[in-house]
Amino acid sequence: MLARIAQELYWLGRGLTRAEHTARMLDGAFHADVAGGVGVGTVSGTIAARSGVALSWSGVLAVIGAKPPAPGEGPAEGAEAAAAEAAGHAPAGLLGRREIAPLLTLDTESPASVVSCVYRARERARTLRDVVSTEMWQALNSFYLSLGRYDLEAALATGPYSVYQEVKERCALFWGLLDRTMLRDEACWFLDAGGRIEEADMVLRMLRVAIPAEPTSDEPQTAHEAEALALLQAVGGFQAFRRQLRRAPTLDRVGRFLLYDAQYPGSVRASLEELRDALESADPAPRQAPPVLRLGRLIAELEMAQRMATGTEPLVSSLRRVQNELELVDREIDERYFAVAAAAALHFEF
Repeated sequence: MLARIAQELYWLGRGLTRAEHTARMLDGAFHADVAGGVGVGTVSGTIAARSGVALSWSGVLAVIGAKPPAPGEGPAEGAEAAAAEAAGHAPAGLLGRREIAPLLTLDTESPASVVSCVYRARERARTLRDVVSTEMWQALNSFYLSLGRYDLEAALATGPYSVYQEVKERCALFWGLLDRTMLRDEACWFLDAGGRIEEADMVLRMLRVAIPAEPTSDEPQTAHEAEALALLQAVGGFQAFRRQLRRAPTLDRVGRFLLYDAQYPGSVRASLEELRDALESADPAPRQAPPVLRLGRLIAELEMAQRMATGTEPLVSSLRRVQNELELVDREIDERYFAVAAAAALHFEF
């Protein structure tokens, strides 16, 4: 497969998964906003626990605003500046649902918004019509067209749940069609790899924002429970957590569940295993591939940490270490599979 085609498929998967998880986090912030009456105060529509730790609107902005852009896209760090401008230069900590929900959902000028991610994914799929299945293209194209058929701004103001539910269902349809209609070849594996690495990265970023580095003993338990429930809501893992652990959700339990539990497909470990499998299938020499080898070591470390009683390493340190390793994996994927495409593009510009 041409490196340029592989790179487009990889970023198609990343863009669509980014749209889905952005919608999930905004939906989680919306539910935390609605359920934030006990032990939690509201500041300009933003949930703020007494500890300052919450899956808040500004917290979601912190996760999305730091996302690196795909090749050829604008810098994503402008999202926070745009939000401040939209809020009349208000401090980021005071931004709430009225400012951040439209910015990260509807703003076509922001590369971090759901609409922008879906638009770029659709444009990539349009150029890859002969690679993806007809059903996948139709699903993604109708998804993009449906976003312009009704007043999303009014829907966000009256009931954001319906907007984010639509995004989640449309993305699930696309990935389901991939499993049922696409040939298991290099195109399928690079597309799947992009989705898996983005999923792991988004969950890691969300956990690092939501889980306190130094929890204090005077924090109300209700605030911890509300935060844990918001995390599960943001990844759609509440029922899976309840069936697997059968214990009350706490920040530590939910964080370890979303990091280590390979039986839950939305966990970091499960996403990394699927990413490794996809790269092994796509690479002609997987035993010599740096990203495959690094993923193997990282997955083994996560399995070992899960087997240990509660773990000797603090959860925050584990999250930071895994994300640093994932950034190295992303860089190695780019160097091994897409460097030729980047060199060809540079030569074409000259």
